[in-house]
Amino acid sequence: MRELEDISLHLQDRISSLQRMVDLSVVGLPQNKMKKLGQELFELAGLLEEFEKCVGQQKEQLKHLKELEASFQKNLEDMQHIKDNIPAHMPRKKGPANGVESVVIKNEAAEVQAAPPQNAKKPNKSYVREMDVITMQEFESIPQYMKGRISYDQLNATVQTINTAVAAKYKILQQSVKTLNNHARKLHQRFKEQETKDTKGQYFVVEEDIREFTQMKVDKRFQGILNMLRHCQRLRELRGGGLTRYMLL
Repeated sequence: MRELEDISLHLQDRISSLQRMVDLSVVGLPQNKMKKLGQELFELAGLLEEFEKCVGQQKEQLKHLKELEASFQKNLEDMQHIKDNIPAHMPRKKGPANGVESVVIKNEAAEVQAAPPQNAKKPNKSYVREMDVITMQEFESIPQYMKGRISYDQLNATVQTINTAVAAKYKILQQSVKTLNNHARKLHQRFKEQETKDTKGQYFVVEEDIREFTQMKVDKRFQGILNMLRHCQRLRELRGGGLTRYMLL
């Protein structure tokens, strides 16, 4: 922009100078002065051509900047839309998970007492596996007769519910029995009794765990959602001893 201002000022000076020479030519100029006037006009024409070229370049740059501004504004609006419409089932940073159906640990007595400090060199000891959320592509692959009126968000809210129950169960199992309160000890014993050789190294819950640790109703609708999760290969059933174990895949 500064270049155009400098060229404009220079042109104005040259034009003013030429204007004075033209005014003087009315009263008659020597031959050498007329020749100089012609040279000045020729140079002025060149400067005007250069000026027009610079103006054209500045217009192109301005057009490009406006396109960049529009693109940036659209990206900003898209990011704001994404921020305002994050699906409820998406993993969050540390804190309780919030789904379409709130998943709340309802039995305070099941909370374990704080365990004494352990050796910090074993960070994986407290790891508990989680079920991955269902993608939209997977949801659309579920047959309509199986989905019924269950929405995408409701399905993933149930995934969060099962993850909550799994986390609460295995948090108790990972503790020493000596550190648990009476209720948690009874739960620990029940969990151990439900294990079989087929569940070794696997993570599973039963319907009683869902009732114990969440507010989800274990009804016909819940069973239908479990069928959808089996279809999406998120869990499988393992029956035996009068129990149905829902094992994470």
